[in-house]
Amino acid sequence: MKGSLLRRAIRPSGWQGRPVPDAAAILGAIAVPVVVLDGENRFRSANAAAEQFFRTSIASLSQMSLSDLVPEDSRIFAVIAQVRHLDARVSDHDLTLDSPRLSRRGVTVHAAPLPELPGGVVVTLEDGSTAQMLDRQLNFRGAARGASAMAAMLAHEVKNPLSGIRGAAQLLEQSAASDGDRELCQLVQDEADRIRGLVDRFDMFSERPVDLGPVNIHQVLDHVRRIASTGFASHLRLLEEYDPSLPPVWGNRDLLVQILLNLVKNAAEAVDPLNGEIVLATAYHHGVRIAVPGSSDRVHLPLQISVRDNGSGIADEVRGTLFEPFVSTKRGGQGLGLALVAKLVADQGGLIECDSRPGRTVFRLSMPTPPPGSFGTAQ
Repeated sequence: MKGSLLRRAIRPSGWQGRPVPDAAAILGAIAVPVVVLDGENRFRSANAAAEQFFRTSIASLSQMSLSDLVPEDSRIFAVIAQVRHLDARVSDHDLTLDSPRLSRRGVTVHAAPLPELPGGVVVTLEDGSTAQMLDRQLNFRGAARGASAMAAMLAHEVKNPLSGIRGAAQLLEQSAASDGDRELCQLVQDEADRIRGLVDRFDMFSERPVDLGPVNIHQVLDHVRRIASTGFASHLRLLEEYDPSLPPVWGNRDLLVQILLNLVKNAAEAVDPLNGEIVLATAYHHGVRIAVPGSSDRVHLPLQISVRDNGSGIADEVRGTLFEPFVSTKRGGQGLGLALVAKLVADQGGLIECDSRPGRTVFRLSMPTPPPGSFGTAQ
């Protein structure tokens, strides 16, 4: 769409003689996704927020129609058709835009006719799922602080008496009169060791300072891929979809390895052993900006690292609490793995989200770039 169409649309009376802002600059400055569709629902214009929403570059969108991204039975097409029929603005709420290329829930759509373009419609999309994801992440950070304090207290209060119990059992074993007594003493020691191992897992949630620096995320992913392909995922297809121009991630290399190994291992356990596929991907998007508590600063998270599998998906009733402690989809699972992943991501200033449906589950990390003035080579 030519910029003159937008310029005429936004020019108020009395504007004559005053400079008109460039339409592309105005569109790009709008924080919510905005697209212009022609009479055949082809993309004629889009802003940077729409690029992020559809996870597709503007150059790619310009070659596509809306039906390439959203099934034609979606309610959004009914909204657009109603706009053209009534020649009036129409809104709809709580839409699901779900396809192999896109998964968005809780979307609000505002559409309006664009008379300068035959059949043209301007569509604004408000992604409720992103807002809910951010809210869950921030709530998790608050809950994690309380859990961390409890974990530190438990680790201290439980380990001391456990050491005493185990030491006493060792002494009793040395003076035990029968094999049965010695077996009981060994049982006490084994159970004390097991409890200590559980406490150690809780202790991982305690607050510790994290050393951050520039990290080459592709080297991290290659390391994780080698571990997986020679071990727990040796029977699966491991694919790569990397953006080679991606700048360094601001994070901690060891923690990123731990996070991604956990996600890849979960994916390996979720797919069919015969035709399972795991895709490791990186991309640069304008991303989300989050407010820093107690500050007016906002953090930009444009670097995206994702782990995608073709497993059976995650049940809807579990998805909303997936990153909370003691929530697990595995039989016999303790539900601490993803809770720890979410904490480690948050410790590095990032966010994690999950999109899942049968045949496609994606865990996506949004991470910051190195701040201005940071020094050092990528780890």
